[in-house]
Amino acid sequence: MQSLSRSSILEAVLFAAGAPLPLSKLAEIIEVPEWEVQEALTVLERDIAAQARGIFLRRSAGGYQLVTHPSAFPWVQKLAEKIQPTLSSSAMETLSIIAYRQPITKQEVEHIRGVRAERSIGRLMELELICEMGRKPVVGRPILYGTTDLFLRSFGLVQIEDLPALPNIDDIKKTLDDDQLRLFEEMRAAADVIENEDRNDDSGADSENISALSQNAKD
Repeated sequence: MQSLSRSSILEAVLFAAGAPLPLSKLAEIIEVPEWEVQEALTVLERDIAAQARGIFLRRSAGGYQLVTHPSAFPWVQKLAEKIQPTLSSSAMETLSIIAYRQPITKQEVEHIRGVRAERSIGRLMELELICEMGRKPVVGRPILYGTTDLFLRSFGLVQIEDLPALPNIDDIKKTLDDDQLRLFEEMRAAADVIENEDRNDDSGADSENISALSQNAKD
């Protein structure tokens, strides 16, 4: 049996894991000190870059992960197009809204789409394309949703900032018929309402904080 280098072993482990692995976990798996893992990761990163491969080693808060190279996005996107048919059009709409507006609540998604979103959000949670990201600091403390690392990998993205830019609004309008244009304007108006509500919530919270500070000063 051929003996593998430590960097090759790490490559295999990271490939199989899919999700980010911290340094401590990698050291535990291959049974060497963390400093040796760090050295092997440096070698792996250098080798991948030197060979201009279709993957690269990404460092994140969760650890280390092998991800597709941004230059390979056009081809990886074709794979994502094979995955997307497993989602209904409503689920894809919901996913798009969450991806571009995250973190966002279910109520805000429904406000933009104009229909209920429980089923779509449930399906996206089941597929691990979105996750809970805490709660919004407003009355009722609704759950905030955002996309996951699996979403990034499925769509060939390294980070959420790599999402394609939204087309110019005027360009969009030129391609819509009257009914589509009316729906588009309604969605834009709903999005504006959400932003205004967010500003009001923030202003309200600031006012409460100022009042509390003033009261404490008096006491």
